[in-house]
Amino acid sequence: MRITKQARIKASEAADIIPYLMGSGLVDRSAKISKDGDHRLVPIMSGMEDELVRMGYEITEGPAYTMERSTPQERILNELSDLPEEVLRSLPMKWEYVGDVVIVKIDETCIPYKGTIGKAYADILGAKTVCADSNGIAGELRRPSTEVIYGNDTESVRLENGIFYEFDVSRIMFASGNTEERQRMKELDCGGETVVDMFAGIGYFTLPIAKFTGARKVFACEKNPDSYYYLTKNIERNGVFERTIPILGDNRHIPGKRFADRVVMGYVQTTSLFLPKALEIVKHGGMIHYHDTFYVNEYEERVEEIFSKAAGEGFEIERIKEVKSFAPSVSHYVADVRIFNS
Repeated sequence: MRITKQARIKASEAADIIPYLMGSGLVDRSAKISKDGDHRLVPIMSGMEDELVRMGYEITEGPAYTMERSTPQERILNELSDLPEEVLRSLPMKWEYVGDVVIVKIDETCIPYKGTIGKAYADILGAKTVCADSNGIAGELRRPSTEVIYGNDTESVRLENGIFYEFDVSRIMFASGNTEERQRMKELDCGGETVVDMFAGIGYFTLPIAKFTGARKVFACEKNPDSYYYLTKNIERNGVFERTIPILGDNRHIPGKRFADRVVMGYVQTTSLFLPKALEIVKHGGMIHYHDTFYVNEYEERVEEIFSKAAGEGFEIERIKEVKSFAPSVSHYVADVRIFNS
């Protein structure tokens, strides 16, 4: 049996650290992660021992239990092969990891067997909890429609682009399709700026801006109490509490005028209703990052129309980019618009 080097990771840290190590290319994915009491033994790539030691982890040796060559989808179908054929045809072959929680979409055919299905996905995908997404995101507060079908702990931590996002998958949506835009916010030059994030959520854009861009102060406004709770936790977790001010409430009640160098409007569908407030708080020459959904053949005209109605001629569209597909012939876009107040 092959012997491999293993990093001893506390189980309490595993949800945060193991995805980071995998993303950094330090984990030997051909071997299984095993348990040793309250630790996880993570097989590491040859030559990476010193890097793990520098990170503060003990290195041991142990057997490398080889991962099965079949895909997770094949193992799931094999595990659930006793279910009716129509159920097997409806099983989701894609899923989303949120730390050690897995989210799947299941249809009505699978519902009578959801407990069995949840356990199989948890066992094969190594998840502590499996949630079924039934109706997506709904309502002004963007609450998810999810049901726990295996496990009971729905709190998790997602590590992305150097930011830890803690949240409860049963109460909070995580816009996984916005990863590229969150990375872009991280790379902005906001040196000395005052930034207002009008729809902060759990810190999707607030955290990368506050941690990496040199912003002087970030005001993070969030109306949903559940999201606000995790926003404050994530501000503390990521060490940006000294320059981030969380605000619980409707962003249209933010006090002050012409104080923001940059305004982030990370909302969709009804974003234009909040544009008058953004124009009220942004400085002359400031930037608004305006998110919205448009038909793919008219997004440029619609952005021009919305800002012309709200700001007259006092604006310049510097960039419009598709963030992700939203519906057939409809996409989510972000427009960077420079504002010139009278």
